[in-house]
Amino acid sequence: MKSPLLSLPGAVPAEGRDEGVAAHYGDLFREQRALADGNGFVDLSHRGVVTVTGDDRLSWLHLLITQHVSDLAPHQATEALILSANGHIEHAMYLVDDGTTVWMHVEPDTQGELIAYLESMKFFYRVEVADRTGDIAVVHLPAGSIAEVPDGAAVRETPQGRDLFLPRADLEAYAAAHGPAAGILAYEALRVEGHRPRVGFETDHRTIPHELGWIGGAVHLQKGCYRGQETVARVHNLGKPPRRLVFLHLDGSEVHLPGHGTPVRLAADGQEGRQLGFITTSARHHELGPIALALVKRNVAVDAELLAGDTAAAQETVVEP
Repeated sequence: MKSPLLSLPGAVPAEGRDEGVAAHYGDLFREQRALADGNGFVDLSHRGVVTVTGDDRLSWLHLLITQHVSDLAPHQATEALILSANGHIEHAMYLVDDGTTVWMHVEPDTQGELIAYLESMKFFYRVEVADRTGDIAVVHLPAGSIAEVPDGAAVRETPQGRDLFLPRADLEAYAAAHGPAAGILAYEALRVEGHRPRVGFETDHRTIPHELGWIGGAVHLQKGCYRGQETVARVHNLGKPPRRLVFLHLDGSEVHLPGHGTPVRLAADGQEGRQLGFITTSARHHELGPIALALVKRNVAVDAELLAGDTAAAQETVVEP
């Protein structure tokens, strides 16, 4: 989905997984500062939007996802995962129930695969699953924003801000009334600062929830019955996920940020040393400078100096080893 807000002055299109919205509108750091101060909004209209309606929507979802939602209160935001049979992360779903409908947004272009799985699990339950990406756009308001929410819009409120589910036809009018717009690079920099993982960035084909700190936030340990639950329980009881997420302060003298997949090694071993992990997301932060998230082997010492490619990196613990 290509956003109409790409026509705003200064808009530079994003690339890769975030293609379809603006990377920035001409001033990355100004946009970050605005969001940090509770001003403006972020166009997330490229993300997939899925709804579930019907009397059994919560009890049915409860059986399929990692989160406890059978008694989810109206307007209470949560997040959940869909796992493979081996416990590997396939989808992350950002949910809210408005009393009649479960609204969720997911990674761009993944809603079709998610809906196919959900449809295959309907059986006799009274539920209807719909792809609303074509007519509903997601807009993010930062924490502290006093912007009004249009009548009828579903709202998902978290400590990081509010996600609005707006009619796509109203997106340009909303932007005109509630600017300034901030690009996806500003949003991503604040996500990295907040140590929040993202499917397709912090995950690969074998990532399990424990490695990213998603236990508790997106995975409820007092429920079962979902696909991959055995792996979650086993790793939780043993306490030994094979990898762990770390936050990196990168050497600010380097011109280029290490991209996704850049090898991470011990600084003491140099660039010829054994690879211990990889960069998942890197960003330029308006206060912290170059920062990144990385997935490294569990036994990497928490105080070890690292190299991300040829860039020196000091780590902070996100997931305890």
